[in-house]
Amino acid sequence: MRATPLAAVLLATITGLSACQRETGPDPLELTGKMFVFNYRLAYATYMITLTKTQPVADGSTVTATFEDPSGGPPLTLDRKLFPKLEKVVLESPDVTCVKKQKPYAVTIEVKGPDGAVLQTLKTSVISNLDQDIMPAEALVVGPAYDKNPDVFRNGRAPEHFPTAVCPT
Repeated sequence: MRATPLAAVLLATITGLSACQRETGPDPLELTGKMFVFNYRLAYATYMITLTKTQPVADGSTVTATFEDPSGGPPLTLDRKLFPKLEKVVLESPDVTCVKKQKPYAVTIEVKGPDGAVLQTLKTSVISNLDQDIMPAEALVVGPAYDKNPDVFRNGRAPEHFPTAVCPT
């Protein structure tokens, strides 16, 4: 007879604890770094955003980053799964073109729980200290062994001048 009240108390406790979902409180991620990465060898640029976990996140949580397209096209989107045991999150955008020096480019990051509910929204901007026109017009190397690009290094020799990237807009 005594087992029934104890079972009821345990059931109520378990039900109450499962209802304690994160509704408010500290944000799970903190922005720790933001920059443009210019890969001179491969002639491309990307946004690079780093985040550090400040709170645990449930398994199945995701992060969605939306990057302003410097060339004026629609925003670029990146979705990543968050892993509970990893403390750092690194987000690298798809390749971008037309990055201009000292111009702020908007980035929005949403952290979503396993159910899709938004847990946190971060808004920031990334500013480059270089124009993308310092980059070569085409990759200097090709393939997995980083062989010299034959379109750039004709007859195995470097050109006197490397053509630089030009923004099509």
